[in-house]
Amino acid sequence: MIENPSRAEMGQMLKKAKRIAVVGLSDNPERTSYMVSKAMQDSGYEIIPVNPSISEVLGVKAVKALKDVEGHVDIVNVFRRSEFLPGIAKEFANIDADIFWAQLGVENEEAYHFLIEKGYTVIMDRCIKVEHALTK
Repeated sequence: MIENPSRAEMGQMLKKAKRIAVVGLSDNPERTSYMVSKAMQDSGYEIIPVNPSISEVLGVKAVKALKDVEGHVDIVNVFRRSEFLPGIAKEFANIDADIFWAQLGVENEEAYHFLIEKGYTVIMDRCIKVEHALTK
């Protein structure tokens, strides 16, 4: 069973976070990943697009994979289908990041347990933009 931190805990994480790597960020302004990431960028977060299919989005050069992100990442926010989470979780475990956050409608117990067993903070099936708005 997947158990997320409390809303208050998520709020504290978002207040502390500065850099968000967004896996699956689209350069299409109609896509949810774009709208959510733009809102977070407008709120002062540094957004790092992770998508091998685009060169840049929101004025930021995209990287092909999490391993290509330079420096520390506070949150990895995932906009991919649930079946891709185990692979992304393994990539996440190999970089310097704190929180694995799967967007609303995205969850996978295998990925969840893999990361929890390694001591990571995991949030699944929650919209980072909504949680940010609720904790301002």
